Amino acid sequence: LAALRAIPGLQVIRPADANETSAAVRLAMLHDGPTALVLSRQNLPVVTDGSGVEFGAGLVQDGDDAVVVATGSEVSVALAAADELSGDGISCRVVSMSSWDRFESSRRRDPSGADSILPHDVPTVSIEAGTTLGWDRYADVCLGIDRFGASAPGGVVMRELGMTSEAVAAAVRELIGR
Repeated sequence: LAALRAIPGLQVIRPADANETSAAVRLAMLHDGPTALVLSRQNLPVVTDGSGVEFGAGLVQDGDDAVVVATGSEVSVALAAADELSGDGISCRVVSMSSWDRFESSRRRDPSGADSILPHDVPTVSIEAGTTLGWDRYADVCLGIDRFGASAPGGVVMRELGMTSEAVAAAVRELIGR
């Protein structure tokens, strides 16, 4: 993902679900240049309405105490973490950031719109099943895979590499000091 995001002019979109995938395909056809659609091999629950893809990021769940920003299959992990945190009285915003380049372009055009989705003054954790390289521009704590991956069924790999709702919830608790 980091290598794809580094290619000039390449629109990179990593949808969270079928709704975001549908929106991404439409935007790929309208885009004047190449698009990389980074899709999951696993079945994913539908957790978004797909509207955030055009802006590059969209609010999936609102909350005040912390933000978890995620892409692709990790958006459902972020939602599960937010659900766990709500049991502790922690209100967690979940953001699906399907496209860094689209978000950055949108932020240049509409800084207040970008801040309304991904506020810069709220403690933020990112999660993506890839390198954490670059996520520090969006998050205070970055969960990812900064080593060579593994091959196994999706759920097994995610657990082994720490890409779980429990790991996200623990990172949020530590970040906000609870």
